[in-house]
Amino acid sequence: MTIDAGLLSPLLLWVLIALFALSFLLALRLAPWRKLKEPEQANVFFGASVALLLLWHLETQVQPGLSYHLLGVTAVTLMFGWSLAVVSATLALAGVTLNTGGAWKDFAVNAFLAGVVPITLTQFALILIRWYLPKQFFVYVLINGFVTAGLVAACAAYLAIALLVMSGAYSFAEMGEKVIPFFPLMFMPEAFLNGWAMVVLVAFKPGWVYSFSDEQYLKGK
Repeated sequence: MTIDAGLLSPLLLWVLIALFALSFLLALRLAPWRKLKEPEQANVFFGASVALLLLWHLETQVQPGLSYHLLGVTAVTLMFGWSLAVVSATLALAGVTLNTGGAWKDFAVNAFLAGVVPITLTQFALILIRWYLPKQFFVYVLINGFVTAGLVAACAAYLAIALLVMSGAYSFAEMGEKVIPFFPLMFMPEAFLNGWAMVVLVAFKPGWVYSFSDEQYLKGK
């Protein structure tokens, strides 16, 4: 989900801008830049960023000031980790903003909602799944790929709607009638996009996926 930042209250707007700025600076600080010194890894990283840029151009307006597009950030997070995923999503949205002539205040808000929030949730989900579930190939692709992608996209969308309701742009009843009932239809494609991407990657290019290990998920299973 992306929203028109002009619909937010000034307080919420500046809080979101500050949260994004802090998250992006932290990502720059923590990112394993040495990894991108390898030509193959650098090509994969920038290729993933371009893929996000193209994907985020394809959006549909749900309500005035509220649009839907596939995120794809769960796959990027599983490939590169939290910090590089935040950088990749930020680069992609900056490209979209430049290409479409969008407002930079919208950029900061949506970089947080469509980038930082689902990326952070994906990283937490990965940690919890590793801790509580067996390290098996099908657990990895089904739970980390399919299930996580759908759930984090839903959480990001609910947060966007909550912010609009809190700002008075829409009433909860209006959102509950016109938008929320259609969420399951919206987020099944998100789950399938990321899930199948991870199936293909771990099957043919496991070296591109930082969170996957043949030793952990395949050997002796």
